[in-house]
Amino acid sequence: MDRCIVLVDAGYLLGAAASLLAGEPSRSRIHVDHTALIQGLRERAETETERQLLRIYWFDGAPDRVPQPEHRRLRVMPRVTVRLGALTRSDGRWAQKGVDAAMHAELTELARNRACSDVVLVTGDGDLLPGMMAAKEHGVAVHLWAVQAADGDYNQSEDLVAEADERRVLDRTWITKAVRAKELGGICAPQPVPRPEIAAILSAPLPESAPAATARPVDEGVDAQPERHPPAVPAEGDAEDRAGAHKVVPTPKDLAALRAPATGAAPAPQHPTNATLRWSSDKGWVERPGGPGGGGEPPEAASLPTLAQLTTAEQRWADREEDITTVSGDPYEVGQVFARRWMARLADPGQLQKLATMYPRVPHRIDGELLRYAARFGLLAHKDDQIDEHDRYAIRAGFWREIDVRTAEHAAAAD
Repeated sequence: MDRCIVLVDAGYLLGAAASLLAGEPSRSRIHVDHTALIQGLRERAETETERQLLRIYWFDGAPDRVPQPEHRRLRVMPRVTVRLGALTRSDGRWAQKGVDAAMHAELTELARNRACSDVVLVTGDGDLLPGMMAAKEHGVAVHLWAVQAADGDYNQSEDLVAEADERRVLDRTWITKAVRAKELGGICAPQPVPRPEIAAILSAPLPESAPAATARPVDEGVDAQPERHPPAVPAEGDAEDRAGAHKVVPTPKDLAALRAPATGAAPAPQHPTNATLRWSSDKGWVERPGGPGGGGEPPEAASLPTLAQLTTAEQRWADREEDITTVSGDPYEVGQVFARRWMARLADPGQLQKLATMYPRVPHRIDGELLRYAARFGLLAHKDDQIDEHDRYAIRAGFWREIDVRTAEHAAAAD
């Protein structure tokens, strides 16, 4: 059959792209536009082989072989078939298991059945050499594609390179059409303008009676303000910088003590009552002013509807379809999508203004719904046995950015 087929080792393609663009092979350091990437692979394969594409096979690893958000998006794309191997952790590193064997089996089966005349292999693993040789024996032309190596050297098995009928390199220009390096902190979007109440929180002095254990270092996972990246930890050996990086900020409990000083004590400094620290750690506790002792949800927050309450069955189906086919799963974008849906379905525009006055604290019912929505995309997963605080930070940052944009639009329209 005069068709071409593309077999992609996603671990190699995306790992090499991360090394090229971000300086390390971690796929978490890059953002991938899978639609653009698949389209680019298809167009280049058809140009290079002068054959129409039959299918793209995407081989990747996943924990327990359970499809991740990117796999669910890929497998509904036209002409794309996803094959998953296992993803296991050993010595602190993730490794794919069964992916090479699956590629080898698919390659030899396609060649044996004469399903195509040309096969494009995007891989660097020498374990595929027997499969490549078998395909050639069945009269299939084998095209080997490499990702431009970050150090200018090979990132493929030399035996594969020697055995391939044709070899091409996907250079930086081609890669960056669909892949880009993430900014530090994992937020792939311009940062919102800082808001003054954040500075008031961070400058709040600790009450003398507060024990040291109630205050946590900034770099332990506080996401008090959605727009600010958590500070990077300085390199070892710089004692002065390390001390500065572990600057202590007041916890919600400390702020409560500042607002309600003990009898006979000097008046505490006043800070915006709506500028409440929010801990994203599941071990931290959340200050919820409004009830006795500050433990309940304020009435204005309790009156705000959740997205589920605003969504019809038809909209729920459309949302799910959009999540699978359009939303990339980037944490910042996830927060934006959730906020856009919530705002679009509000019957009372005044509720948007009410939410905006609660910044930076998302009402806990909406916040919980937001994080549960993010979990659909594989975010908030345990990494190294700890919750990924950067994802939570980025999710809420995206949420507040959309709220700010819409609030500004309403204010401009009113003027």
